Amino acid sequence: MTSFADVIRGLNWSWLLNTLLSVIPAVICITIHELCHGLAALALGDRTAETQRRLSLNPLRHIEPIGLVMLLVFRIGWAKPVPVNMMNFRHPKRGMALTALAGPASNFVLAALALFIRGLLTSWLYGSSFGQTVIDLMDTTAYLSLSLGVFNLIPIPPMDGSKVLFSLLPDRAYLTLMRYERYGMLLIVALMLSGVVSGPLRTVGGFLFEQFFNAARWGFALVNG
Repeated sequence: MTSFADVIRGLNWSWLLNTLLSVIPAVICITIHELCHGLAALALGDRTAETQRRLSLNPLRHIEPIGLVMLLVFRIGWAKPVPVNMMNFRHPKRGMALTALAGPASNFVLAALALFIRGLLTSWLYGSSFGQTVIDLMDTTAYLSLSLGVFNLIPIPPMDGSKVLFSLLPDRAYLTLMRYERYGMLLIVALMLSGVVSGPLRTVGGFLFEQFFNAARWGFALVNG
């Protein structure tokens, strides 16, 4: 009869570790992204996210299962949108654009912070398996955060980029386009599965990771004299 210890020894720990190294950064990136949407809306006068308990670091309040799977598989995904009532803003379209930008902006800041912390820890962690795991975790967080930020800037509803671009339109056209934004996600998923979006965005994500990595290394060197 197989004992519990035999089952534990038979587990593929390498696969489990690699899965965690993808899931944990993805959850962090999504949570920060949505939280910052809600915080921006609150700062601009809309308390909808607050009343619906979305101003939280609890990832369970933000995760959308399909979007999380997409982020893990394609390195491009999404979360459960934070509820926003643009009519609570003094300038509705401008407020919506700023709220939308807060998400991608937070991802770029998170990537820079993760890579800077990586620089701080590298000399202490280098050479051990645990240290390499932490370094990989930081790298994955930065890469996924950059990919999520770039992906959300696509100007196709309901991506954040569409809310920024459409804010330049007349009110009537803006409201008409926003009414049909739920259908845009079907187009986004189709483009991802076809590789039309996922391929180029992975290239852009990789390029930005390299630039952010070099900038973080330069910043770390500057701080340390």
